[in-house]
Amino acid sequence: MRTDFDPTELGARAFYKLLNAVVVPRPIAWVSTTSADGVDNLAPHSFFTVACVDPPVVQFTSVGRKDSLTNAEDTGELTVSLVPEWLFEEANATATDFPRERGEFAEVGLAKEPSARVRPPRVAQSPVALECTLHSTVRLGDSTVVFGRVVHAAVSDDVLVDGHPAIDRLKPLARLGRNEWSTIGQVLDKSRIRFSDWPEGYEPAGS
Repeated sequence: MRTDFDPTELGARAFYKLLNAVVVPRPIAWVSTTSADGVDNLAPHSFFTVACVDPPVVQFTSVGRKDSLTNAEDTGELTVSLVPEWLFEEANATATDFPRERGEFAEVGLAKEPSARVRPPRVAQSPVALECTLHSTVRLGDSTVVFGRVVHAAVSDDVLVDGHPAIDRLKPLARLGRNEWSTIGQVLDKSRIRFSDWPEGYEPAGS
């Protein structure tokens, strides 16, 4: 048995809650921007992923017109910091709808770190920051997808193992449905099967 949901019958807001609950877990872009007036904004966006490999481009979605979107369009720059487990309370607090003139870094008590290539600061306590210039934006209904070209990446030595970021040191948080967040949990490590190695009569392990 399954329950069917029709977006047109359920309504946009209710279907949005359903999507949030089933498109999980979602990585979080902790987006830092600087307004034209010089106010540093910081906000978490959970509609976030890699958009392109060459050139390196990441994307996040602003549902409605958030300060992150306005500032990125006005200045052409942004940074994306990782949200690790130890900054859970601070990340959640930066989702508060502060007035534009009140910067989240100061309100939440987060230290800023100067970026190498762009004006918006990085979150000093975050182990990873991607500095971006605005590539483009795409408007979709009530939302806008923001594409940022990564021009610099800064990764803490504390999370590197043999020069590669280690997931057990990054400890990234993710968003789920409602007000739920998640930790990385159990990590499964398995290589892809090349077609030249495809076994006859393949059966998944444990089947």
